[in-house]
Amino acid sequence: MHLTLVDWSAVIAYLAITLILGLYFRGRSGKDMSEYFVSGREVSWWLAGTSMVATTFAADTPLLVTGLVYSQGIAGNWLWWSFLPSGMMTVFLFARLWRRSGLLTDVQFAEMRYAGKPAAFLRGFRAIYLGLLMNCLILGWVTKAMITITQQLLGVSLGSATLICVLVLIPFTGLYVSLGGLWGVLWTDLFQFVLKMAIVIGVAYYGIHAAGGMSALLARLSAMQAAVPGAAQATSFVPGFSHGLTAEPQWTVPALTFLVFICLQWWAFWYPGAEPGGGGYIAQRIFSAKDERHGLLSVLWFNIAHYALRPWPWILTGLAVIVLYPQLGKDRAEQGYMMVVTDHVPHALIGIIIAGFLAAFMSTVATQLNWGASYLIADFYRRFVKPGASEKHYVNASRAATVLLVAASALVAWQLSSIRAGWQWVLELGAGTGAVYLLRWYWWRINAWSEIAAMATALVVSLALHLGTFFSGSATVVFAKTALWTTGLTTVVWIIVTMATAPEPNSILIAFYRKVRPDVRGWRPVAELAPEVSPTRDLGQNLVAWLLGCGMVYAALFGVGKLILLQTGTGLVLVFLAAACAMALYRDIASRTWNEHEQAGSWQREGVAQP
Repeated sequence: MHLTLVDWSAVIAYLAITLILGLYFRGRSGKDMSEYFVSGREVSWWLAGTSMVATTFAADTPLLVTGLVYSQGIAGNWLWWSFLPSGMMTVFLFARLWRRSGLLTDVQFAEMRYAGKPAAFLRGFRAIYLGLLMNCLILGWVTKAMITITQQLLGVSLGSATLICVLVLIPFTGLYVSLGGLWGVLWTDLFQFVLKMAIVIGVAYYGIHAAGGMSALLARLSAMQAAVPGAAQATSFVPGFSHGLTAEPQWTVPALTFLVFICLQWWAFWYPGAEPGGGGYIAQRIFSAKDERHGLLSVLWFNIAHYALRPWPWILTGLAVIVLYPQLGKDRAEQGYMMVVTDHVPHALIGIIIAGFLAAFMSTVATQLNWGASYLIADFYRRFVKPGASEKHYVNASRAATVLLVAASALVAWQLSSIRAGWQWVLELGAGTGAVYLLRWYWWRINAWSEIAAMATALVVSLALHLGTFFSGSATVVFAKTALWTTGLTTVVWIIVTMATAPEPNSILIAFYRKVRPDVRGWRPVAELAPEVSPTRDLGQNLVAWLLGCGMVYAALFGVGKLILLQTGTGLVLVFLAAACAMALYRDIASRTWNEHEQAGSWQREGVAQP
C-alpha cells in the first residue's frame, strides 16, 4: 500500500511523542530501582489502571477477537471474558494485601512468605520462568500479530515485515522503555490507549458501514445462519448446548470448552493480567500506587475498562468480517480485521491507523520489557549473581536485560503457528497452579513446596500431553481436555506435597502476618503468636463486593452489547442492573477504612539483598 506524506507524518509524530516521553522521565527513572520499576510508589489509580488496560490491548487483540467471532461467534470471547471473576478477586481480596507487602516485584513474595533454600529456589526459578520463558512467549505472539499487520498495511513480504518489527519497532520500544522506566511506560500507555481506542472505533464504524449498517448486518447474519445446517447464532452471547458436549457447529463453542472457561479457567489458570490472586504487571501497578485505596481502585478501573468498555469495537468488526468475507475460512480468520482496514477504511486515514497499531503493539511490548527486566535483575541478577552493587549498576543492568528480551522475543515469534496458539500455550502451562496463588494469602499452611510442586507438575503434564496424541476432537475440544487433565493432576500433586511437608517456620509466618494482615480465620495458629496485631475479618465483605463487581461488569458488557445489536429492552434492563451494582459497590468502598498516607517501603530480611 502506498503511503502519502500525511501518512508518514502521522507515524513520525506518534514515534516522536513516545520518544519524548521516555526522554522526559529519564532522569527520574534512573535514580534507583524503585523509581525505575514502581515509579517511586507515587502513581494515581487512574493512571495505573489505564496503563493496565493499555497493556492488555495489544496489536494481536483485535485480530484474535476477529478470529474468535468469525469461527465461534460472539460467544467465542468467553475464552477471555471468563477471567473477570479472577480479576475482581484481585480487586477486593488481594490488591490491598499486595500494596501492604511493599514489594518491588511479585516474585519477591517467595522470600517474604516462605523460608530457606526452597524459597530462594522458587524466587530464582519464577524470575527466569516468568521473566524470560513466559514473557518471551507473550512478546512472541504479540510480535507475530504485528508482523501480519505490517505485511498487510505496507504491502511488503513476510520477511520484510518481520525485519521491520524485529529490527525497528521492538528496539525503538526498548529504547524509550530503558530511558523512562515505569514512569515513561505509564504516560505513554495513557497516550497510546486514547489513540488506539479511537482507531478501533473507526474501523468498526467503516466495517459496519460496508456491510450495509447494523440492521442489514444482522439480517445478513440471520440469513447465513439459516443457510448452514446446525449453525448457531453468531450474535449469541452464550453457545448453544443442544449439539452435544464436544460438537462444534458453525458459530458456537463446544459445551465442554465453555464449561472449562466459566468453571475452571478463572481460578485454576495462571495468565498474565488475570493471575489468580494478582501478579505480574498487575501487581507491579499496585506496588506503584500511592496507597491501598489507589491500588484497589486502579485494578477496579482496569477490570471495568478491560471487560465492559473495550470489546465491542473488536466484536462488531468481527461480525462485519463474517458478512464481508464469508469464504475466508477459520484458518485465515485472524486476517479478516486487516482486510476491513485495507478494503474499507478511507486511504486518508491509513497513517493514523498505522499509528494506532503501533500504539497497541508498543504499549504491550513496553510493559512486558519493563516487567520482565524487573524479574531478571531484581529477582535473579541482584539476588543471586551480583548482590551489593550500586543502584546505578542495577538500573544499567535492567536496560541490558531489556535488550536480551527484545532478541529472545523475536526468536519466539518465528515458532508460533497462530496468535491463538500463543494464548493457549500460556494457559495450559499455568493450568492448575491458580489455587495455590489464591490460598497462599489466606491459609498459613501453604508452603514453598506447594508452589514448586504446582508449577513443576503443570509444566511437565502440559508438555507431555502435547508431545503425545492423547485426545481427539477439534483444537478447542483438545484444549479443554488437556486443561482438565493438567488441572486435576496438578491440584492432586500440590495438595499431597503440602500436607506431606512441614509448614514454614513461625518466625516467617508471624512476620508475614504482621506485615500483610490477611483475614485471621485462615491464620489462627499464627495470629495466636502475634496478639498485638488487630485481627482482620473482611473476607465476607470482600466476597460480597467481588460478586457485585462481577455482576456490574458482566451486566454492563452484555447491556451495551444488546443496545448495539438493537435489542433495546433487554439492553436497558442490563444497564440498569449494572448501575445498581455500581451504586452498591460505591457505598461499600466509601465505608471502608483506608490507610491513606501509607508509604510501604521495601522489606528487609537478613541475608537477602533488597532494593
